[in-house]
Amino acid sequence: MSGRKLTVVISQGQGLNPAKRQLEEQLAMQLIMDSSLNVSIVPHLYDMAADHSGMLFLRGVPGDLVVLSWLYPRAARWTLDRQGVRGKEGTTLLVSDDDEDETRELSGIGSTEVPNRRIYCIDLRVRSKPEAFIEEIHRISNDTAVQTVDLMSWISGSPSAPQLGRFLQPAPLSGSVPKAADTAQTNGVAAENSLLKIDEPPSARRWYPVIDYSRCTNCMECIDFCLFGVYGVDTVDRILVEAQDNCKKGCPACSRVCPENAIMFPQHKSAAIAGADGEIGNLKIDLSQLFGAPTGIDQAIAERDAELVADGREAVGATIGVPKRQVGKEAKPRDALDDLMDGLEELEF
Repeated sequence: MSGRKLTVVISQGQGLNPAKRQLEEQLAMQLIMDSSLNVSIVPHLYDMAADHSGMLFLRGVPGDLVVLSWLYPRAARWTLDRQGVRGKEGTTLLVSDDDEDETRELSGIGSTEVPNRRIYCIDLRVRSKPEAFIEEIHRISNDTAVQTVDLMSWISGSPSAPQLGRFLQPAPLSGSVPKAADTAQTNGVAAENSLLKIDEPPSARRWYPVIDYSRCTNCMECIDFCLFGVYGVDTVDRILVEAQDNCKKGCPACSRVCPENAIMFPQHKSAAIAGADGEIGNLKIDLSQLFGAPTGIDQAIAERDAELVADGREAVGATIGVPKRQVGKEAKPRDALDDLMDGLEELEF
């Protein structure tokens, strides 16, 4: 076999924003002209459930993977990891003009069962034109040693046109999961370098926490603080998001109490909570102070109490699950950082 093609996946934005759709379409049309790439379009990463055909496709992709989405790269990477789409972090040179290299030393527990391949996550919001994305994908493709996969290696045996058609229709997948495509099927006919598009819509827009295990130290403060049964532990006592649908839409309280800023809500209006690496506007901030400051804890408590009351339960204030690092901390006079934090909370990013 010759070289395997690099798989590029475009994750569509929520809604029908014309500017976003135009960029997605321009990228797709230009990328399929490159015979070294397999190009696919899937729905929004964050909204796809584990059994969605788009997520089944992503879990079946072998080799290196480039994912372009309307999410911060950190949020996209760990959303994929949560769904079993794992790999080493690929370095992309295409970042926001405001971004700086993060110098923070990460000492989290890390992911599990990471295969020897790289996943490159690129934020579609960093540029408005397709050319910069095309250039970066070509750079990644040229730097990546890849090997070709035959179309018929998607599934065992010889798939018929109706079988392939089911994969592209808004219906659950049955049988084996396709692994990668050198070609895609349109109207029941396979055509080289055409576009594979997963048309099955997500059931709904979702809201749940995503854990960044490169930062998570397994301190369990999130499971102590959350009173809605969202978190659990796996068979080796690692924290995980166990019942994501128990999460209260719009509530990011657990992210505010995480001492390592390891919990993200990719759809939150605040860049820090949504997965930014520490850049908000033109301000480089210390996220541990943003989330760990008493004002952040107070807001988290207020958010949790509001959801408890909405559920018909009693507010508990700071009597349950307040992070241990806050216990016994002496009150300090307000300073410039406190004023900055209050100002940031009032802004919409």
